[in-house]
Amino acid sequence: MKTLIDQLSQYADYHRDPRNIHTHFVGVPMIMFAVVILLSRPTWLLGGVPVGPALVAAIAASVFYFRLDTRFGLVMATLLAAMLAGGQWLALQGTTLWLATGVGLFAVGWVIQFVGHYYEGRKPAFVDDLAGLIVGPLFVVAELGFLMGLRKEVQHAIEQRSGPVRLRTGPAATA
Repeated sequence: MKTLIDQLSQYADYHRDPRNIHTHFVGVPMIMFAVVILLSRPTWLLGGVPVGPALVAAIAASVFYFRLDTRFGLVMATLLAAMLAGGQWLALQGTTLWLATGVGLFAVGWVIQFVGHYYEGRKPAFVDDLAGLIVGPLFVVAELGFLMGLRKEVQHAIEQRSGPVRLRTGPAATA
């Protein structure tokens, strides 16, 4: 299995323009929450606990994140738990609200992502490696941590491999 630095560096190769990273701060959580919402039906109560595709996916993703890094795994599991609570609440509402919220967040989140990749001048990472779909949310959490001055050793290791975050300028920046 690739290490935390391997995964984040590979994803970072596609995300070095700060405008692209900033769009990911909005778009990725929207997409992630949309997937949780849409997977929140059907649900079965097992011992009073709602169990469905969203919970199974969240547990699998959390295991992946914890295997990469305990601290990031804890943050990701906490975020997924909050999204599961919101998704479960929406799943209990009418089908129109549940579906419109899930599909709407998914569509708008991807539009925001593609705007960011326009600035980047590169396709999204998942086009070349589907693992980018699960690494993307972790990348967003890591970048937020870096902005807060946390995990500098991880940031440094990523920048050693992928280069620093920098604004793309010139004709190639808008091509």
